[in-house]
Amino acid sequence: MARSRTATSIPQVAILVDTSRSYGRDIVRGIRRHVAEHGPWSLYLEPRDLRSRFPDWLKDWRGDGILARTADAGLLRRLIATGLPVVELRTTVLEHPFPFVGMDNSVIGARVAAHFRARGFRHFGCCLDEGEAFFLERSERFVEAVAEAGGDCPVFRSRRKNWVQHQRDLADWLLALPKPAGVFAVNDQLGFWVLDAARRAGIAVPEELAVVGAENDIMLCETASPPLSSVRLRGQAVGRDAARLLGDWMAGRHVPKPGETHLLAPGDIVTRQSSDIVAVEDARIAAALRFIRQHATEGIDVSRVAREVALSRSVLERRMKALIGRSPGEEINRLRFVAVEKLLVETDLTLAAIAARCGFAHPQYMAEAFRQRTGVTPGVFRRSRKT
Repeated sequence: MARSRTATSIPQVAILVDTSRSYGRDIVRGIRRHVAEHGPWSLYLEPRDLRSRFPDWLKDWRGDGILARTADAGLLRRLIATGLPVVELRTTVLEHPFPFVGMDNSVIGARVAAHFRARGFRHFGCCLDEGEAFFLERSERFVEAVAEAGGDCPVFRSRRKNWVQHQRDLADWLLALPKPAGVFAVNDQLGFWVLDAARRAGIAVPEELAVVGAENDIMLCETASPPLSSVRLRGQAVGRDAARLLGDWMAGRHVPKPGETHLLAPGDIVTRQSSDIVAVEDARIAAALRFIRQHATEGIDVSRVAREVALSRSVLERRMKALIGRSPGEEINRLRFVAVEKLLVETDLTLAAIAARCGFAHPQYMAEAFRQRTGVTPGVFRRSRKT
């Protein structure tokens, strides 16, 4: 039972959420947003990972509620022993009496399969970590979605062993996949390793192998080479909903049933370079796309691309337009403006410096072309994305 408190006292809530990954930090942001709108609450919060212990002082704490992501039986026992309202935020095979708020993992695999199919992929693979039930759920739904569309999907089962041997085995598995292939890694750690193994094996990403992870962990996705596409998990929405549920429970407005489950659909796929491609089996056009991707910001033109792949300009234009729906010039410009957007958001470089880095001879032309493409000036775009 939660301790009694007067109507004017501030609820005391402990947040036992791992903050070592983006998803946990997003959950905390969602909790903070709920408190800002419906508080005040007195919050206990500390940096944690999934292996962090239950704080000893909490066993005698006379608080009002706990928001937790539970990874082991020991923490679960301590949470139950408090007798407080607890909302669980992590899918777990451990049996517990708490209501749960989290992601609908069954949607993730289907969403990635649709992402690959929309880009024309006909060959697939899945890289699975069997350590969690929700990883299996993501994998199984991806394989089912591929099968429903008439495809086949080999699965690489990642084992916890020597990392060097793991990467050798993974590289061999990737080499055996028919190309071009779309590979779903059930979390971003595996996606990071898939990209490393592809580089070791000399497999071009994304031209031969497109890769999508899950959870959109910013550190992993943006450190990966190339940057990793990933399914966003909407941690802030989870945090808000969990805080709302706990707030209603502490106030006596709603007492959830044991094991009550609230599932939220994941967000969209954040497309980065690892899957930003249309699958083509034409070797010359694949080579042209790879060359454009590597050199678009260096001021290349269509004639240079045609020479690089030993095709006439007219043949290159016709075949690329037929395969990806864009001409070589359009693809060069698309990638240049992708680079412009990235520099506007991630740096404070001047427009002149950005133009020089992205292959534009004149910053005024770049700014006007950017406005025509996006409907806003570069300055407005930068301010809107940084707020």
